[in-house]
Amino acid sequence: MKTNKHHEINHSKRRTVFSAWGTGLAVVLGVYGAVGCIAVHAQATTGSVFGSAPAGQTITVHSTSGTHRHSKANDKGHYTIGSLPMGVYTVALEKDGNAVDTRSNINITVGRGAEVDFACGHDQCAESANN
Repeated sequence: MKTNKHHEINHSKRRTVFSAWGTGLAVVLGVYGAVGCIAVHAQATTGSVFGSAPAGQTITVHSTSGTHRHSKANDKGHYTIGSLPMGVYTVALEKDGNAVDTRSNINITVGRGAEVDFACGHDQCAESANN
């Protein structure tokens, strides 16, 4: 006749091992969850306007919600106005503080840029070496 060996199992030790694993998993998931939440909040919530304009001229943006920003076109005739909250904007090219050309209903969406170009004489926005 076969004899069965009786194995005594220490259930309290087993619970401790599983409890340790469960606690470790909870900590890892908690940290991951917290990082995941931070990553969601760190995502882009703004957009930008960029383009070409006569070098040295001021470009101003106004939103329907009251945002107002400006920038100057660099010596190559390029400008960028970033960190704009999403919304609808009017973009103006200014000379001596007065708008000389405008573009209306420019829609800024999260994480995107809207290209708004202004005409430059002879299709050249960069400053010439003689200026």
